[in-house]
Amino acid sequence: MGGFPHYGVVKSDYLMIKGCCVGPKKRVVTLRQSLINQTSRVALEEIKLKFIDTSSKFGHGRFQTTQEKQKSYGRLKA
Repeated sequence: MGGFPHYGVVKSDYLMIKGCCVGPKKRVVTLRQSLINQTSRVALEEIKLKFIDTSSKFGHGRFQTTQEKQKSYGRLKA
């Protein structure tokens, strides 16, 4: 459920960037290895991911999965 604003649901691999990337929405971003070894405490901190929120951030997104939405709404007319 959800997706990214102005993109919709992304079905292929993607990379999420912390912060911003100036320019057009679909700008090509080239990734490379860092030239300097990261020694700061923040860079060396191990990330423990607990939950990824997949509800839509546009509109009234409140469901994580399609099954959850169907359970809440029940049978809808076709």
